[in-house]
Amino acid sequence: MNMIARLVQRAKEREVLHKLNGYRDIAATINKQDLRAWNDEQLKAESLRLQSEAKAGTPLDKLLTDAYALVCEAAQRTLGMRPFEVQVMAAIALHEGKLVEMQTGEGKTLAAVMPAYLNAITGKGVHVLTFNDYLANRDAEWMGPVYRLLGLSVGAVQSGMSLAEKQQAYSADITYVTAKEAGFDYLRDSIAMTTGDTVHRAFHYVIVDEADSLLLDEARIPLVIADEAATAGQDGTRFADVAKQLHLDEHFIFDEFKRNVFLTEAGSDKVESLLNCGNLYEAHNVHLLTSIHCALHADALLQRDIDYIVRDGRIELIDEYTGRVAENRHLPEGLQAALEAKEGLASKVGGTILGTITLQHLLRLYPTISGMTATAQASADEFDYVYSLQVVRIPPNRPCIRIDHPHQIYTRKEAKLRALVDEIASVHATGRPILIGTSSVQESDILADRLREVGVSYHVLNAKNDSEEAEIIARAGEIGAVTVSTNMAGRGVDIRLGGGDAKQADAVVELGGLYIIGTLVNESVRIDNQLRGRAGRQGDPGASRFFVSLEDDLLLHRSGIDQAIPSSYRKLRQDEPLDKPALRNKIGHVQRVIMGQNFQIRQELNRYSDMVEEQRLILYKDRLAILTGEMPMSPSEQRVRLFYIDKLWAEHLAYVSYIREGIHLESLADLNPIDEFHARIIKAFGRIQAKIEKETSRMLERLSDSNDPSEWERLGLKGPSSTRTYIINDHYTQRLTSLVEVAVLKMVRKVKHAIGHESS
Repeated sequence: MNMIARLVQRAKEREVLHKLNGYRDIAATINKQDLRAWNDEQLKAESLRLQSEAKAGTPLDKLLTDAYALVCEAAQRTLGMRPFEVQVMAAIALHEGKLVEMQTGEGKTLAAVMPAYLNAITGKGVHVLTFNDYLANRDAEWMGPVYRLLGLSVGAVQSGMSLAEKQQAYSADITYVTAKEAGFDYLRDSIAMTTGDTVHRAFHYVIVDEADSLLLDEARIPLVIADEAATAGQDGTRFADVAKQLHLDEHFIFDEFKRNVFLTEAGSDKVESLLNCGNLYEAHNVHLLTSIHCALHADALLQRDIDYIVRDGRIELIDEYTGRVAENRHLPEGLQAALEAKEGLASKVGGTILGTITLQHLLRLYPTISGMTATAQASADEFDYVYSLQVVRIPPNRPCIRIDHPHQIYTRKEAKLRALVDEIASVHATGRPILIGTSSVQESDILADRLREVGVSYHVLNAKNDSEEAEIIARAGEIGAVTVSTNMAGRGVDIRLGGGDAKQADAVVELGGLYIIGTLVNESVRIDNQLRGRAGRQGDPGASRFFVSLEDDLLLHRSGIDQAIPSSYRKLRQDEPLDKPALRNKIGHVQRVIMGQNFQIRQELNRYSDMVEEQRLILYKDRLAILTGEMPMSPSEQRVRLFYIDKLWAEHLAYVSYIREGIHLESLADLNPIDEFHARIIKAFGRIQAKIEKETSRMLERLSDSNDPSEWERLGLKGPSSTRTYIINDHYTQRLTSLVEVAVLKMVRKVKHAIGHESS
């Protein structure tokens, strides 16, 4: 680190220390308010006073100390828990719109109640966004008594709820809901034909739990609402059969990070022969070219039980960050169909996309965002750049005494696996609980099989049995427990030593606490830290160690670190670990480089989607004014205008998708693809309003101002009979686009070669 960087870092540290001291002073003032002598009715009366002042316009900052003191007393009475000083400090930072880093087990759920209550007394509603439905329901039920004692209502939204149930949950003062479900409900509202079919009210204040995952890892994932799909034909099987006849190195190659696959010249010839299509790179064969690349990508790069599982006759994708089934997630349409064809499953066409929004854009709709997580500091710059969120690291209530051992690095996977099994078996023999974090379903199954062979009993938690997640993770701290888990499983679930039994907990403490084992390092340091953080909660003892192989695909081969390792190490076939600190430092460096690369990829994708989101907001503002009656008109004109706004926006999204697929080819003409993309969609969007007016006028003439719903139905003025919501793995779109670009470059080279041959 150079001198300027060190000075900047020290300045930031001084600023944070100053801020923490300020929070500590406010927390001391709050804790001095002794409300134990008040009865419940007095607490409610004080809460009503605060609500009246907030609704009358008194700044919430002036009400904070009184409000937080109320919550602390209510929590003590209803839950038997009084917030620690550090929890109150975190609560103050959350109200200020900060991103709070609190270690696992430090009580984020209770800390969030204070700012949620304070911001809810305005009557405008507060959302607490959680990682999954289980946590939304658990936290609402767990913290509900605190809110209700103070006269506020609390609700929990669950996927699959009826319209009426969701309306009730969202109308509560505080609503716990997953980020994805809140987004899907927003999309459903965006195509509603009456206000009675909507569930959201205006967004106000949000607390994002597990913020690093939702604000960064999943922020770019588009949420989609579409009309129902129909079963597709068997065309995908044809391309899947061709892909299976192509061989690595001879017919196709990977890029250096093994993220993309490319046809060689021999591969192109082979495909042309098998498809009998002539020159694969001619313009009329663009569909064949795209389809064969999707089929090859699905066959060569997407691995069953690593990238996806097949369950109940359908593809279920595995989240690359969590190792769990990513519920309701799809690949881009062509790649999804190719993967289904690879597995011999019936494919469905996607249907018309009616609306889409990313979590990042959804969260920007809230006037005030705050968040909390155990791992934020490593990505502090990105949080600031994307959301203007400052990270505040809250000190633990008790010092962390967990021992984080250096990585154990082996030359080959088999040696690492043997060392893993030996380590687990020897530690398990003492009774010490062990939590093992793996990278995939396949890896967790392989390790489980080896443990079974040596007589170690265990629980496996992976994408195949995620419904049992909370129970398995909660028991991971019991004596003798061995839990084999995919990464970040059980996030949001506390692991208590001894499973919560005090006598067992004392015995586990004597054994050294929970022992965390990582079977490899991840692309993101944050995910490694999430795994480490499962041990050492609230001053408990614990330890962590990561086992790494120079043959690990996830990080080492994809990043090219093997080229930085002396050939003498790469050739070793030893069973002992490599005791080389410089090698461990290199691995950490590579992780930071990859995190930077992923940040750049996210920013590149944002430059395409931000303009579309701006256009959506313009149109949605007009639509909302029509829906709510702010723009007077007859019922028939309201229905017609809403119908054509939705119809033309869906057509615009289809056009945007079409342009996006091939826009990188503009670089071949020395044009900037992003500038060209923006120019085209701005021009197209500029024509929408005139089209709405034209189509509305025509239809109103046909209707003759009829307000008869049956007449609307006859003329087709209705929303889709049924819709479905799903999520697209957006990063694959970027990869497939680059494949097409490379293919066209090949086409250009072939044409030039042919011209040169004819000239000679």
